Amino acid sequence: MTIEGIQIHPLQRIPDERGTILKMLRSDAPHFQKFGEIYFSTVYPGAIKGWHLHTKITLNYAVILGTIKLVLYDDRETSKTQGEVQELFLGEDNYCLVTIPPLIWNGFKGIGTTKAMVANCATIPHDPEEIQRCNPFTASIPYDWSLKHH
Repeated sequence: MTIEGIQIHPLQRIPDERGTILKMLRSDAPHFQKFGEIYFSTVYPGAIKGWHLHTKITLNYAVILGTIKLVLYDDRETSKTQGEVQELFLGEDNYCLVTIPPLIWNGFKGIGTTKAMVANCATIPHDPEEIQRCNPFTASIPYDWSLKHH
């Protein structure tokens, strides 16, 4: 299930004998909205950063090192996907850009054995007045962060 408004765009990795270029977002890309700020967030294996939602900011996440489990939850009353949860595994094996519109709860967990680094190109600079936060283990979001053996 893809939550309404979530966009996933494959990204280009350009390796050579010196290292790798990891492309993320261009101002001429059809999905580019505007530039507010870019920041990087690290997460240790097993650590959870979430839940939070923005009321105005659109997020553009790409994982440049390591791997995360990104989880999205839609509780928007007017959305076709209200009540849905979406899991995405992002990182070196799945290098892509995930665009998250305002009002979508999101959080991520470091998975694997190394620290992960998440890059975010937000559409407006961080404003503590427009963010809402919630405990990762809240009963109000129907999600269990534990390892799932499929």
